[in-house]
Amino acid sequence: MNKLRRLGGLVIVATASSAILGALAGGAGATVRPADQPHFFGPRQAVFVQTDDPTGNTIVTYDRGPAGGSLSYVSSTPTSGLGGVLPGSVVDHLASQGSLAYDADDSLLLTVNAGSNTVSVFSVWGDRLTLRQVVGSGGSFPVSVAVHGDLAYVLNAVNGGSIQGYFVGDDGLTPVPAWNRALDLGTTSTSAFTSTPGQVAFSPNGNQVIVTTKNSTNAIDVFNLGPFGTPAATPVVNPEPGDVPFAVAFNGAGQMLVTEAGPNAVESFWLYPNGTLAPVATLATGQTATCWIAGPSYGSLFFASNAGSASLTGMRSFGGPVVTASTTSTDPGTVDAAVSSDGQYLYAQTGGNGIVDEFHINFDGSLTEVGSVIVPNAQGGEGIVAS
Repeated sequence: MNKLRRLGGLVIVATASSAILGALAGGAGATVRPADQPHFFGPRQAVFVQTDDPTGNTIVTYDRGPAGGSLSYVSSTPTSGLGGVLPGSVVDHLASQGSLAYDADDSLLLTVNAGSNTVSVFSVWGDRLTLRQVVGSGGSFPVSVAVHGDLAYVLNAVNGGSIQGYFVGDDGLTPVPAWNRALDLGTTSTSAFTSTPGQVAFSPNGNQVIVTTKNSTNAIDVFNLGPFGTPAATPVVNPEPGDVPFAVAFNGAGQMLVTEAGPNAVESFWLYPNGTLAPVATLATGQTATCWIAGPSYGSLFFASNAGSASLTGMRSFGGPVVTASTTSTDPGTVDAAVSSDGQYLYAQTGGNGIVDEFHINFDGSLTEVGSVIVPNAQGGEGIVAS
């Protein structure tokens, strides 16, 4: 059967893709999905948490309660890779956002194995995971992965940093060696966890790949994508002197929200087709180590994680100013977070003790605590997604 796929703004017929992929990827293969493997997310709503355990990385699965949002343990699934710990890290061993990503189109869960320089790909059926593939990250110490349509990019954090691009299919990832770009980032401090890049992300239309460099170069790098998803040879560099840009999200107006660990703030930007950024508004959180940001896909309500203050800052942003909605305490070391697909619940990883805090999101942007779970072997871990 022919299947139409969108690749970097073009539509091609997948019947010819085997030859194309083989030529581009140098014969890289992927494990084949059985014919009876379910192809959609399934009825159970789940939360997946990465442990980033350096002795053996694991995805811990929880069912999300239909009435109240509380989590119940389901399983722990090895990734067949190792987690990693950046020098200088305490509660956030990867110092990144997006180390775990869910591809709803192909029912795939992608996770980085920083200690093994690999990416693991799982097929998803509700709260069930099946390991389909382990593929090289194209660099050293992968910390973030992003998916858009039939494209994926992985961010490698050390040895100057790099991004690696892939085609995405039902069976997993096909790396394209020609889509590897060195970031040439230097180390500007003795602590690697502050000077390694923070996240790789796609623009809403999938035509650009964004990388935050934290205090290595204090910049937001934008790679414009050409035909089929080929990245530009060099990025457009948007300097943010002293701001330490860490993580990004997009609101419903198409603006990019960036957490800035230097001033402990969230700043909004317009992202232009040529890769340049125009600042719009800034919100100071009044907290410490404002690094991560989560919210419903392209909505108006977002939550920034403040690792040093053990808190979440709720905010509203939709084309104008960024306005504070709430400040909520968490367990120690607030790091990565995820909002459920229905927009009703927020799940925040806290790396101090490896706990996920559970909250109901109220209409006014405040949070009501639902409960918490201790994730096995997840102290300092990062990476969480919610269905």
